[in-house]
Amino acid sequence: MNANAELLNYVYQNSQMGVDTLQQLMEITDDMEFKGFLETQLTEYETFHKRARQMLNESGYDEKGLNAFEKIKTYFMVNAQTLNDRSASNIASMLINGSTMGIIDTVKKLRQYEHDAEKESKKLMEELREFEEKSVEKLKEYL
Repeated sequence: MNANAELLNYVYQNSQMGVDTLQQLMEITDDMEFKGFLETQLTEYETFHKRARQMLNESGYDEKGLNAFEKIKTYFMVNAQTLNDRSASNIASMLINGSTMGIIDTVKKLRQYEHDAEKESKKLMEELREFEEKSVEKLKEYL
């Protein structure tokens, strides 16, 4: 797979994970203010998801979503981590950890493909990284 497809599929999968996880967490939390924040985050992830799919398709590539195992694993992990603590603080902590892993992976992929990927693919990755970094800062307010 070429560098552009790699980067765009990473954005596609990262945003799919964000969409799936946030939808699940919105059903768990009772904190209406926090739920509003999660809805805003969900909209952003949906936008990244659509843009990555569109860019992949325009380049002649099919998007590669998360496999069933990853989806099931994440679903059960979220349920286990919120079983005894459904607080905004606990959920924010979970999301901070996930976003931090996403930031690390994004930086690594950008460095890996900095000379091989097209400007637009790298730009979308940078936007995702910036979004994740801002999300972490905003989530800290709920700890």
